[in-house]
Amino acid sequence: MSTDNEDTDVINISSGDAKLEKFSMDKPKKGKPVTTTVTTTRVTKTTKTTTKGAKRAVAAGKSSPPRIGSAAADWSRWPVGTTFRLLSTGQMYRVEDYGWALSGRNTIDLYMANQRDMNNWGARQEPIQVLHWGDPQQSLQILQSHTEHKHIKRMVLELQGRNEEAAALQ
Repeated sequence: MSTDNEDTDVINISSGDAKLEKFSMDKPKKGKPVTTTVTTTRVTKTTKTTTKGAKRAVAAGKSSPPRIGSAAADWSRWPVGTTFRLLSTGQMYRVEDYGWALSGRNTIDLYMANQRDMNNWGARQEPIQVLHWGDPQQSLQILQSHTEHKHIKRMVLELQGRNEEAAALQ
């Protein structure tokens, strides 16, 4: 799959330092796909079914829906339900989980089916295309009952637009 698309905006997000990163949930410009670079810092084993690395032929005229893998992210930056495609592989993922190490970061963790896939993937920066933004209000509704955890409280404050209070929770 080629990533040489003149209509694609690429934003580089550095993972080199641990400080918190600014992020905007502004909607993309009409007609332009949203593409960004995400650092995948951890790939966690799960029992969920994901696409294997093997290639297979599909009969013409028959199509099955693409498999969508699971991903974790800071829901104040990548709301639950956000669906994206890795431009390097074409694989699609949906943000369904969050984690304390992701709070305040522009990082997405991809879930892999087994240890070998995790080790082969490693940690890397990958260009992605956001296919569908999740719902920040749904993220807020799910997270609000768990604010006794600092990383969740931080996401809730950011979703409420209280960014200065959220930043103070470092």
